[in-house]
Amino acid sequence: MDFITNLFRKHEGSSFRKELKNILGFKPNNISLYKTALTHRSIREGADENNERLEYLGDAVLSALIADYLFKRYPYREEGFLTEMRSKMVNRQQLNDIAVRMGLKKITLYNKMDSSLKVSQIFGNTLEALVGAVYLDCGYKKTARWVLDHIILPHMFMEELENLEINHKNKLYGWANKNGRVLEFETLNEKLENGRRLFTIAAVIDGKHIAEGRAFNKKDASQIAAQVAVEKLGIVNSDSLVVGNGLG
Repeated sequence: MDFITNLFRKHEGSSFRKELKNILGFKPNNISLYKTALTHRSIREGADENNERLEYLGDAVLSALIADYLFKRYPYREEGFLTEMRSKMVNRQQLNDIAVRMGLKKITLYNKMDSSLKVSQIFGNTLEALVGAVYLDCGYKKTARWVLDHIILPHMFMEELENLEINHKNKLYGWANKNGRVLEFETLNEKLENGRRLFTIAAVIDGKHIAEGRAFNKKDASQIAAQVAVEKLGIVNSDSLVVGNGLG
């Protein structure tokens, strides 16, 4: 438990406050809120001690702010387009990548000895918790400005997102139908990791396991498996015809 003790000592130090201020761009009022937002349940299990409640709040706030941003940016686009764009902007992998670029990985408290966390998007979840903390600390108006200046404008490139395909399962199904392949997703394993169910799901084409994905819910695990399969097969779009690639 010494490494956990050392983690909390780091959280109490001036370096943590300095790094947090650099990430936020302002000096927080309620520092305890941010410490909770940056504490994963693998370190603290109490509902009032880890960031899951703040993640829940931040998810809702971020979704509302992005919906408002899209509504104003695209005044003539239909509801389906706006919904899809919001999904792309709050995509779990997208938020995880943004969180890492922002430096959240350096100051998040989590059990680095837990191998299952290596395949999860805990930093994206932490970013949502941070949004929740900013909201409680500063209010809605300042949070809206912060999300725009620190998340949307520097990290979300709208032209690229418009052309981004995020539903890898749909892409893989489209390819399989086009090429007469039988595509299935098979649950290979389901086990408890720190009180949460970790699923391993395989993308199976014509009875052959092509790729695997692991996540804390089946939907995310199958999407990861599909993404790996798409990359492995070199599928550019649903109309691509891939020959060979180990499928026989």
